[in-house]
Amino acid sequence: MSAPDARVGGVPEEALLRCADEPIAVPGAVQPHGVLLAVTEPDFAVVVASANAPELFGRPVEALDRVLGEADLAALRAGLDGDLAEVNPLRVQVSGAEVDLVMHRADGLLLTEWEPLGGAEQAGAAWHRRLPTVLQRLSATATLDELTDVLARDVRTVTGFDRVMVYRFDADWNGEVIAEAARDDLEPFLGLRYPASDIPAQARALYATNWMRLIPDAGYRPVPLDPPVPPSTGRPLDLSGAMLRSVSPVHLEYLANMGVAASMSISLIDGGQLWGLVACHHYAGAHRPSYADRVAAEFLGRTASLLLPTKVAAGEQAGVVEVATRQAQLAAVVGRTPRELSAALADGEVTALDLLPAAGAAVRLNGQLRLLGTTPPADRVEPLVRALLATGTPVTDAVSQVVPGAADLADTASGVLAVEVHGGRDDFLAWFRPETIREVTWGGNPYTSKTAQTDAGPRLSPRRSFDAWSETVRKTAQPWREHEVAAARTLAADLADAALSRAAEDNRLATALQRTLLLAELPKVPGFAMAARYRPSAEDVVGGDWYDLVPLPGGTVSVVLGDVAGHGLAAAAITAQLRHALRAHLLRASGPGAALDGLNEVIAALLPGEMATAVVVELDPSSGEVVVANAGHLPVLHATASGAEFLSDGRGPALGLLDAAGYRETRIRLSGEDRLLLFSDGLVERGRGGLESGLECLREAVGTAPAEPQTLLDAVLAALDPPTTDDVTLLGIART
Repeated sequence: MSAPDARVGGVPEEALLRCADEPIAVPGAVQPHGVLLAVTEPDFAVVVASANAPELFGRPVEALDRVLGEADLAALRAGLDGDLAEVNPLRVQVSGAEVDLVMHRADGLLLTEWEPLGGAEQAGAAWHRRLPTVLQRLSATATLDELTDVLARDVRTVTGFDRVMVYRFDADWNGEVIAEAARDDLEPFLGLRYPASDIPAQARALYATNWMRLIPDAGYRPVPLDPPVPPSTGRPLDLSGAMLRSVSPVHLEYLANMGVAASMSISLIDGGQLWGLVACHHYAGAHRPSYADRVAAEFLGRTASLLLPTKVAAGEQAGVVEVATRQAQLAAVVGRTPRELSAALADGEVTALDLLPAAGAAVRLNGQLRLLGTTPPADRVEPLVRALLATGTPVTDAVSQVVPGAADLADTASGVLAVEVHGGRDDFLAWFRPETIREVTWGGNPYTSKTAQTDAGPRLSPRRSFDAWSETVRKTAQPWREHEVAAARTLAADLADAALSRAAEDNRLATALQRTLLLAELPKVPGFAMAARYRPSAEDVVGGDWYDLVPLPGGTVSVVLGDVAGHGLAAAAITAQLRHALRAHLLRASGPGAALDGLNEVIAALLPGEMATAVVVELDPSSGEVVVANAGHLPVLHATASGAEFLSDGRGPALGLLDAAGYRETRIRLSGEDRLLLFSDGLVERGRGGLESGLECLREAVGTAPAEPQTLLDAVLAALDPPTTDDVTLLGIART
């Protein structure tokens, strides 16, 4: 059967759909070299018969007990209780002639197929006695080429066909003849390719479940079934498992165009998937190997199918070992340098490019892209990889077919293998192969229009010429092998695991470091009551918040709340440096504003690019006077008996923004039930309402909350119920 796939131009869609809908499993007819009777059990009443039944039995058949002798009938009944595959064929006598009876069940009926032994070519008992030797010869082969060569020769020997080919499918279901045994006078087909349209999807599905198909005479006239539809089901009889099933007339036309008078095929299946076919052709006329010989040939095909994985792997063994060696070396690199993975994979003795046979590679880790070897331009790499991942085709040897906009990259990236590195910031690894210009020889021009007009509309018609036809294939690369894809994915998994382990270690260190930045207990300050709360983010183990209390010369005390941009170990390390630097400036400076100026100079000189906010509240226990300086932090909230207001005067820029900020100070005096609240942005930043809404909610909550700091903080947290997406820090101060 012939049906062009989407790559073959000039074929109307209607013709394609008609081929896809052709009922090849329920043709309503059989081939004339045998008779089909569908019977009920256990009475063996015939409900469907092929129209040629009277020719074999001498009369119409109403039930099997009318045409079988007592001994044959008893053998039939005994066989039905077990596995029919072990019974087939049942050799019976019909009108004095030997007939092979083959059975299977379908549509609730027992389908019996009757094939006369007379007229069948037979290899003879001598060949069958040599079958163990033939099987040993198959098993002894070392490579795929040897296996398929032995298979073709032995199948031809047992079946007697003029030509036997082993036909292998590629990823697109195009086929290539990889082994051949033929008459010396025939033109060789070895190395020829045939388009996927020659064996369309529905035919391949039957090949995957039905190992054998025989057409003894390609010029036969189909024999209809009577009745066409069994009354018990109301639908055509399923003949997908029948050896006599009539085939598509398009396929018969295909054989006629090739000059083939008889054909047979044996499926080659690897891991449950159709891998290829043993295709047998006869040119001298009709040719029907006996059922026993066909079963022997099928057994050879099944044996070869079991050997396929080993032989295919043997052919790739050298490449597999080399890739496995590189994979082990890179795994060791990842283990040794978990904090410098990008540099190790790009600059080490063994790089990501060394893992696979490729011209170029891309390593994107921690948001940074590094290119190795010959790759597309840097600004094209990431969009290309993202496009391939988005289409679900991260591995391709023809990138222009997946991403048409990348057709101009054929010289560097006709083939791409991309893998995501999970756990990173959209990180990935990718390898690139340039186009490999190839000469491909087809059995006939696969692009020839193949439609014929009929009363029902256009139908597919197979091409008429099968002369070798060559074309130059562009914009394709050497295909990626399974072990190469597996190695790339394993490396990506190793990187993801290393990142997770590194993150866990960073969190452990950062947690230990941050514990040194948060006072376990606030010191007692005469004349003031204070309380603190710190709640870390649920998404990040460590944030940038810190708070501190620094006793100053002269009896005053500075209370600090700060927030460093970022999270994790890096933020915690910066926080520690700023905390200690600010302590030193507070001890020497004339006030909190000057201390923040000094800290800003430290950041500009020693930590360029870092940014933080901080608010310093200097308390005078004897007078209740408070001096506030604010470097980009949210304003301190001052609550009195008449309400609560934010201290926004004098609020300056965040630390690290300006080389010289000149922070100013605000002065107030606490008395009675006055209280101050210092807080980080995690308390008030929220979704739709935004910061302004959060600040207003905080002002209202503090205005009505108790003055005692511990109770005040509990009330604020309960009222605002801040999200857990950021760390939250609060400090409450009240006059006693």
